[in-house]
Amino acid sequence: MYAVVVTAPFRAIRVGSRIDILLLLMTFIWGTNYSLVKYAFREMDPQAFNAVRMTLASAVFLSIIVGLRRVGVARAGAPGDASIASIFHSPAPITRRDWLHLAGLGIVGHFLYQLLFISGLAETSVANSSLLLAATPVMIALASAGLGLDRVSPLHWVGAALSVIGIYLVVGHSTDLSGSSLAGDLKILGAVVCWAAFTIGARPLMRRHSPVGVTGVSMTIGTVLYLAALAPHLLEVRWTGISLVTWAALVYSALLALCVSYTIWYAAVREIGSARTAVYSNLVPVVALLTAVVFLGEPLGATRAAGAAAVLVGVALTRVGRTKIPIPAEE
Repeated sequence: MYAVVVTAPFRAIRVGSRIDILLLLMTFIWGTNYSLVKYAFREMDPQAFNAVRMTLASAVFLSIIVGLRRVGVARAGAPGDASIASIFHSPAPITRRDWLHLAGLGIVGHFLYQLLFISGLAETSVANSSLLLAATPVMIALASAGLGLDRVSPLHWVGAALSVIGIYLVVGHSTDLSGSSLAGDLKILGAVVCWAAFTIGARPLMRRHSPVGVTGVSMTIGTVLYLAALAPHLLEVRWTGISLVTWAALVYSALLALCVSYTIWYAAVREIGSARTAVYSNLVPVVALLTAVVFLGEPLGATRAAGAAAVLVGVALTRVGRTKIPIPAEE
């Protein structure tokens, strides 16, 4: 569908180490994004904020897709390789069945997920949402194993369990399980289900299309639905009263937390599978903790340090016995 040129130095990097580095970058972006989004909610309606950032992210994805198609730069490397180019290049045309699949992903993975996640985050604490989102890797691993998509080893389960325990040690002291946050907690759980379905549901398309193509098209579909449903929230915003800090948070969240991080997520899903990729999301609360320690002067403490270490060890265990999903040749 579209192509880019890849230079030789990129091909020299091992796929495994490259994906791990990109996933660590993703966790850093998502870890810092939590606090920025919560800050922006002070000045801007949460759903309006999300509608604007999704629109911006969708516009960027579509610009990349259309721009590369028009430029028509030749892709380096043979069909079916795992180069940087394959993150952008779709080797097969989008069929009618693909469009239906993309529409489903847009509804579940972007419209419903974003609706539940943003409203849930606004109604509960960062600690509660972080702890609840820790269920995502376990849910994805269970579904992937049940559907025969991933061979989940006992060591992987140990690593996933250890990372969940670590997150509890990191944020458990800050959780609020009272009824005041119950509605938000339930929405976050709903978002977890949507994200798991989105991650696993996109894998068949990833065998024929690129992460940028699948994410960009499905996000655009979800964004159109989101704008239609949440239009009243946009009309109520006092745009002149929004500070530059909030606008900066919005741009950061759109370009990095959505465009860059979603692309990394699905590039990893294609290379190492859903279950192994999902465990990296448990590093997000650790990044948020370390950010608060460095920039806000929050105390670390032995318990939180032990929790962070447990998450790191847990993620490392899940990366033992790596698997790679083959990318079929051009059809």
